Amino acid sequence: MNGKAPGDSTPREDALRLLARREYSRAELVSRLSAKAHGVDAIAECLDALAEQGLQSDARFAESFLRSRIMRGQGPMKIRQELSQRGIERELIHTAFAEAQGDEQGGADWFTLACETLARRFSGPGDTPRERARRERFLAGRGFDFDQVRHALAHAWDDPATED
Repeated sequence: MNGKAPGDSTPREDALRLLARREYSRAELVSRLSAKAHGVDAIAECLDALAEQGLQSDARFAESFLRSRIMRGQGPMKIRQELSQRGIERELIHTAFAEAQGDEQGGADWFTLACETLARRFSGPGDTPRERARRERFLAGRGFDFDQVRHALAHAWDDPATED
């Protein structure tokens, strides 16, 4: 062994261990490192150094998080709210969304995503108002706005071969 007690790790070691698994926002790392009883000053100093070295980036976290949530079929309202909860600044959220919209390979088309998500979950638009309301609630819960929900309900089961 290295002669250290199991709980004697530095904030940098703990942060790197976390970052090796996935991207974390600065706020998430502060929370996790604080739970390990590291001092506030030591955490701030460590995270500043990691950001300076390019090992932790809120912008990179936001882009990665956005991509993963799009792949799960979640809408823009829910993704924005979750990024906000994770301590990402409004400007970084806006930048991540702008880059996702402009992405040449599979940029975020929220209307298409709403259609795909709805068609994956339900076999048809529903015969009764109650069934249609259920589909609306499903998409709203996924974070799609009113226009996206309406578009999906109208077009989710369209035959792609008949469209131009």
